Amino acid sequence: MPADGRGLVSALRTHLGTLAGTAVLAVLLWRLGTGAFLDGLRRIDAATVLAALGIGLVTTVFSAWRWALVARGLRIRLPLGPAVADYYRALFLNAALPGGVLGDVHRAVRHGRSAGDLGRGVRAVVLERVAGQVALIGFGVAVLLTMPSPVLAGARRLAPLVALALLGALAVVLALRMNRTPAGPTLPRRTPARQTPVRRTPVRRTPERRVRALRAALGEAREGLLSRRNLPGVAGSSVVVLAGHLAMFVLAARVAGSGASVAVLTPLAVLALLAMGLPLNVGGWGPREGVTAWAFGAAGLGAGTGLGVAVVYGVLSLAASLPGAVVLVARRRTVRYARSSSDTVTVTAVSSAKHSAKESARPASSSFPFSADPSEGRPMTPEAV
Repeated sequence: MPADGRGLVSALRTHLGTLAGTAVLAVLLWRLGTGAFLDGLRRIDAATVLAALGIGLVTTVFSAWRWALVARGLRIRLPLGPAVADYYRALFLNAALPGGVLGDVHRAVRHGRSAGDLGRGVRAVVLERVAGQVALIGFGVAVLLTMPSPVLAGARRLAPLVALALLGALAVVLALRMNRTPAGPTLPRRTPARQTPVRRTPVRRTPERRVRALRAALGEAREGLLSRRNLPGVAGSSVVVLAGHLAMFVLAARVAGSGASVAVLTPLAVLALLAMGLPLNVGGWGPREGVTAWAFGAAGLGAGTGLGVAVVYGVLSLAASLPGAVVLVARRRTVRYARSSSDTVTVTAVSSAKHSAKESARPASSSFPFSADPSEGRPMTPEAV
């Protein structure tokens, strides 16, 4: 493939999530119009923004605490105060930049570099996000399969087909394992006495190395998430964070004009939160709006209402992450001040060094009581000295 073609394919892969999220939003605007967007924005007032900031404070503090617990399990120091500030900044970057994960990447790299172990810093953030997703998926499966929702009706229809497919796949795997022929003994190859030098190739990972790497990763996950010291805190913080997201969705539904009960909104909120985890969005926008509009329409609440709820939820989530913008600006000013101070100290040190060098090059008149050089045309006497 030509170089231009490879570059085009790479660019498409890089921006696939942004393109997909933009396409979803474009289809929603084409089918439902802009009325739901504008109506949802008009309904947001100052009290709603303050409530969103309060919910965001609770969820951010507990998310940062979960991150600090995981980091402690990986033997990395992370105080709660800096963790809250970095988490706020990551939330703001996730909401403001395409992809929805750039803020998490930034806090992972920054924490890893500050701790002196980039790998463990990145793995701490990955495990922290995995803990949140596991809690969401577990709660979502329980809710969607027990409470009335569009997914429950579809699951009842598809359950026999899914069970038959799983049984067929299991039968195929068992048949392949039973028909596998055992490998016979291999004879050692004779090597010539003289071998020509060959170019060294990069060493590939053997199965043993992969197994060791997998065991190390599982060991870190066990220490960071499932140890007796961390499991209660990680589980409790995940429950609080999930409850905060559900409360934010219910608040958005009330602001958008939906009078559905919390029991009806909970499965719809779970679907919206699961859709937000897809990396096919523009700053979190795209799949959330599409899934929420479909879920509300399937539940008989109106696709337009669902789109309005998703829009209000996105705006409130952005408002809840605004303290991260303050952290971002404050950190940049601190870095600039530190750089200017270091430059000033360096210039002062250089000038003082030059001055001392010049002084050392001059005759040291004060080192002796009588100097050989005349001063102002007068003879050197003890009184003049």
